[in-house]
Amino acid sequence: MKTWNLKVKSNPQETSKKLDSALGSIGGFVFRMDTGTKDSIIFKVRKRSLNYLNFIRENQIVVNGKILETDSENETDLEISFSQHFLTILYVSFFVGLGLLALILGISNNATMLYGGILLVIGIVLWIDVRKNSEKNVQKYKTLISEILE
Repeated sequence: MKTWNLKVKSNPQETSKKLDSALGSIGGFVFRMDTGTKDSIIFKVRKRSLNYLNFIRENQIVVNGKILETDSENETDLEISFSQHFLTILYVSFFVGLGLLALILGISNNATMLYGGILLVIGIVLWIDVRKNSEKNVQKYKTLISEILE
């Protein structure tokens, strides 16, 4: 999980309104906001994927954030963390686990070992692709959030 800290030159209520108006109205995002403690507001953003084939590329990053009140009157701290979507982890782990299981069970059978090797390679390639795309998606979210809060 990657964390990003950001200072904004507005109060927490204005910051939360900006985020809600920008991300809450866009059809491609799921945006949820909840008042945490007295000094913070918690929000969660992820991109909605309606197409199963694009799930790995579109819906893999979940943004969890806190809008924190500071001592300054017109300043707000944001703590934003980026994590992988649970279903993405499950999807990649399925191929890796199935491939390893087939390799272990296929020690006496060459055909099962071949299928296990293929599944394992597919899982590793998916894992590399998810990691590479997650870096790009994190940068896109950072750019989007900073443009909204300018």
